[in-house]
Amino acid sequence: MKIGYTFLVFLTCFGLKSQDMDVQAIVDACIEKHGGEQYKNAHYAYDFRKNHYEYHYENGTFTYELHSKDGKIKDVLTNEGFTRRVNGKEVKLKDKEIKAYSNSVNSVHYFFFLPAYLNDAAVNKELVGEATIKGKTYYKVKVTFDENGGGDDHDDIHMYWINKEDFSMDYMGYSFHVNGGGVRFRSGFNKRNIGGIIFQDYINYKHDKTTPVDKMDALYLDNKLVQVSTIEMVNVKEI
Repeated sequence: MKIGYTFLVFLTCFGLKSQDMDVQAIVDACIEKHGGEQYKNAHYAYDFRKNHYEYHYENGTFTYELHSKDGKIKDVLTNEGFTRRVNGKEVKLKDKEIKAYSNSVNSVHYFFFLPAYLNDAAVNKELVGEATIKGKTYYKVKVTFDENGGGDDHDDIHMYWINKEDFSMDYMGYSFHVNGGGVRFRSGFNKRNIGGIIFQDYINYKHDKTTPVDKMDALYLDNKLVQVSTIEMVNVKEI
């Protein structure tokens, strides 16, 4: 049974303990906080680093686009597959190129539109504890992925720190295995509501790649993480 965000706030105000909270209810409340029903019919454009992106999602049907800064390349990923056009002409790609370009387009949209995807069928969620960061208490939600439907990175592990008071997703982290592997921790900032969806930018940190992702919050508090980059969406607008 899903429990709405307002009802969860009511329950927490009366001291419901974290071990009594259902992880599904926590995630549902987090999604509701960040966009809720708006995610089901969302059309946005934004710039990230050297590229322009467009995101179209309607009740499970999606079109994710990447447009290079010089206007020469247009990548399109849909439910049906991937295409690349150069100077307006579709180009034939090798399987490994399709895989790489598809993953690139998908991953950018995936992270910027979190927590929308945390109820996907291939997602496995587990409440693994709590943490206090900068005076605020968070549920620690661990996410793993089924091989079937979990994509090429199904063996990655994700962690989400969800605020106990308002169910915002203020921090996230993940371990990955491609390109030698690694672990990241992201601290959200510059939250803004655009068309009913909350977007945020991130400061991106790393540590030794053998570090368990669920330990990254403690290392963050001890100033033992190394900042890798700042991840910012620019010119976000509904289209």
